[in-house]
Amino acid sequence: MDYRKEIDELVDLILKQDASDLHLSAGRNPIIRVSGSLIPLVKRPVITKENMEGFIDVFISKENKPILSSEKDADFSYNLTHARFRGHVYYSQGSPVIALRLIPKVIRTLTDLNLPPILESFTRKSQGFFLVVGPIGQGKTTTLSTLIEMINQTRTEHILTIEDPIEYLFESKKSIVDQREVRIDTPDFANALTAMFREDIDVCMVGEMRDTPTMSAAVTAAETGHLVFSTLHTNNAAQTIDRIIDSFPASQQDQIRIQLASSLSGIFSQRLIPRISGGLIPAYELLINNAAVSNLIRERRTHEINTVIETSSQLGMIDMNRSLAELVRAGEITVEDAYVYASNPKSLERLL
Repeated sequence: MDYRKEIDELVDLILKQDASDLHLSAGRNPIIRVSGSLIPLVKRPVITKENMEGFIDVFISKENKPILSSEKDADFSYNLTHARFRGHVYYSQGSPVIALRLIPKVIRTLTDLNLPPILESFTRKSQGFFLVVGPIGQGKTTTLSTLIEMINQTRTEHILTIEDPIEYLFESKKSIVDQREVRIDTPDFANALTAMFREDIDVCMVGEMRDTPTMSAAVTAAETGHLVFSTLHTNNAAQTIDRIIDSFPASQQDQIRIQLASSLSGIFSQRLIPRISGGLIPAYELLINNAAVSNLIRERRTHEINTVIETSSQLGMIDMNRSLAELVRAGEITVEDAYVYASNPKSLERLL
């Protein structure tokens, strides 16, 4: 079998079906995800173990083969003239499995993504720490890339992205954009963040904060005059702050709490929800750091942050339940789906 040709045919199907993901594993037909639902491609042949090894040879470089062999999983990117993918290979019951996520070639605008215009204000800051959070597959990287592209188009800055793997490709416009891929251009996120202090960087996008050294370096960078964007797999703003602080040893938590209180600019949490008309639409929460929020972080009262968000819409903050209620009233999503994603169903009920 010509595995590269087979992959190209599957990519064409993904694009025609407006799918977001492709799953390959032995004993099953290829499976795509469309608007959140998994759909088997029953007209394609069932994949064999031999097929999987052939696909891996296409996706995984010689340099990354030892990583896959020892770690039993590996990230990769796959680039075609008309499409780009973020991929991951892992093992299940001794057999390899491949998951591919489509990365659009064109970086979309806030309007395209149905995101609030207030996010633009965070791209105009000279320093600070802005986080986009939510479960896997909720569009966090797409949102971050949109914000970075806004800076690229409007400001003369030196922008650095640190990713594993590189997803959206940026073309330098008003800004200089350098993109470093973990294991290819740098050993890890923390090393790349430390090195940026010697690279005259103004803006940094960290693909994901996976460990304490990365979190520490990111907070320090934001505190020392850099504008830092990153993602975290948390559900809301309060949980995000607790997750960062709790990842540090007890002896360091007071210090990181003080640093975070002063350097944090905002936290944006988003969920992609099935749209009645088809496709997905985001619901979201936005925390904007101000004097009141900073005090809550310093005083270990993060449990009160949800209340601050709910009562501060006049300051630009956005409550997730209010966002869901507005989508229901606009006829974009069903009431049932709103309750599925609600952080507080009773609060949502009052808003509906």
